[in-house]
Amino acid sequence: MPAAMQIGMQALLVLTALACAPLLPGIIVKVKAAFAGRRGAPLLQTYFDVWKLLRKGAVYSRTTSWVFVTGPVLTLAAVTVALLCVPWAGGPALVAFPGDFVFLAYALGMARFMTMVAALDTGSSFEGMGASREAWFAVSAEPALIVCFLALARASGAASMSGMMSSGAAGTAQLVFAVHLLVAAALFVLALADNARIPVDDPTTHLELTMIHEVMVLDHSGPDFGMIQYAATVKLWLFGGLIVNVICMPWLPAHMLARTAALLGGMLLYAVVIGVVESSMARLRLVRVPQLLVGAAALGALAFLLTLGH
Repeated sequence: MPAAMQIGMQALLVLTALACAPLLPGIIVKVKAAFAGRRGAPLLQTYFDVWKLLRKGAVYSRTTSWVFVTGPVLTLAAVTVALLCVPWAGGPALVAFPGDFVFLAYALGMARFMTMVAALDTGSSFEGMGASREAWFAVSAEPALIVCFLALARASGAASMSGMMSSGAAGTAQLVFAVHLLVAAALFVLALADNARIPVDDPTTHLELTMIHEVMVLDHSGPDFGMIQYAATVKLWLFGGLIVNVICMPWLPAHMLARTAALLGGMLLYAVVIGVVESSMARLRLVRVPQLLVGAAALGALAFLLTLGH
């Protein structure tokens, strides 16, 4: 495929991600409602919520500064930049260079950091508690993400994500399958943690002693809160794209339509699996969450060790 067409296809898939990301929470809610024997909220409820918030006015405390105002904007910007680094449907990413997976990790870290400093800027000890917990879990989550990418880089012989997740992976089929399966499992755990899903956090909770993400955004309102909600759906889509790319793309033919269909189908399955997980298990105690994240890092490390024997 010509380079210009590849760039155009990647841009189209990024726009598709931005347009369809709020659909994932709707699918998750529908799956959880089916498990509970309920009808559940409309599939497009997140779209309605974000649109309603964007039309409202924002209220700011006199104790906040420009940090609180710019936090949601920079959070959404950082997540969108990270989205550009993902090689959708096996094609070259719009932002691709050797070591771009480190840039992706830093972009996600920046989004998390801006949410935390905006919470701290309120001067509320309650929101500071949530920011402290978020930083605590990030200490374990970010190294696990880097280890997963190092395993993919070692297995594929490529230093860019566009090469790591393409069909040109090096090594035997058994090695590639084992490495990618372990990395996909680790990324799924990180997706649950980074997106404040059960068993790490409950996005619908209102219990003060268990809140993590939601407590950090309690003072945001109107368009600011809408941007935070939308950025959360984009990050959820981003992790799903990484998992689907790792599982599917090395085995599919180099046909963009087939890979695009596999990507969209994989994203649907990804949302369904999250709904099943949240319906079948309870939230972990806070002291157990770091153990879960260390387990994800161990899966990535095991995948990396398998590549050393190749």
